[in-house]
Amino acid sequence: MRSPSGTTRFLRTGLPPPPPSGPWDVAFGAGLTSDYVFRGITQSNHNPSVNAYFEPRYNVSPYLQLYVGVAGESISFPNRAAAEIDGYFGIRPAFGPLALDFGGWYYWYPGGTCFNGSLAPVFGTDCLENGYLPINGNVVTKDLSFWEAYAKGTYTFNDQFAINGSVFYSPSVLNSGANGTYVVGGAKFTAPSAALPEGWGLYLSGEAGHWYIGTTNAFYCTQVGIRGCTAPYPTGIPYHGYTTWNVGIGITKSVFTLDLRYYDTDYGKGDCNAFTSDHTARFTGDFTAINPGGFGSNWCSATFVATGKFDLTAMVNLK
Repeated sequence: MRSPSGTTRFLRTGLPPPPPSGPWDVAFGAGLTSDYVFRGITQSNHNPSVNAYFEPRYNVSPYLQLYVGVAGESISFPNRAAAEIDGYFGIRPAFGPLALDFGGWYYWYPGGTCFNGSLAPVFGTDCLENGYLPINGNVVTKDLSFWEAYAKGTYTFNDQFAINGSVFYSPSVLNSGANGTYVVGGAKFTAPSAALPEGWGLYLSGEAGHWYIGTTNAFYCTQVGIRGCTAPYPTGIPYHGYTTWNVGIGITKSVFTLDLRYYDTDYGKGDCNAFTSDHTARFTGDFTAINPGGFGSNWCSATFVATGKFDLTAMVNLK
């Protein structure tokens, strides 16, 4: 449920910077957000999260860049993983106003344990092996790590307006066995610098996307009560996917950005619970085909997020 997407994730796409004095460069940054939201779904149980990244780059030419990177975020997952650690790599060619980005991303969640409940929502390593489920009927595997491949493009019309589109594919979203394809498009308007105090910037951006998600492996199934799998999906859940969108404004000063953003999805609380295995889910009467127990999660509900961050490149900001 995490990715380098659109107006989130440090805005690393766009036209390449002016040619640096040498081919090597390094980008890095960090931030604090009131809620780590990924594709419309909270990754931090609606609590604050910190993040940071480090990205070495090699400029083959002013219009072709190679890069690798590592990023980390604090999270609150059902399996109590210690953090999200991301490794990624790719290539960024540019053709005039069109900037492209092709690469791969690995999401690693170390320190996880199975969500096991015998008769109380505790965590352990036996999980389904002993046949027991938590009180709210949710289970989650010890290892949620997975990878995605992506292709992104940004077309910059002028200094004020740009549009972007991306597609991401994983053969096993959150190590569930369900393949996933996320398609997203967005736009960004940047206020003219002449209309603002010197050194300040202002932008308005938004995007909408749909995550097409397949059927899980047999670890996940529909459950009623505290033991065993039941019809209609005893051998895997067809998630069917959902649509998400966000819109927000950002204020910039030098290398600092304050982003204020509204997120929402069309995932109901029942299907959201089935997809996230939310360990905080409560009985809400949200019965669906893949969530027959009626427990609901607010992890996919509308939320407002404030994010403060800084982004630097060595050849531009530190020379």
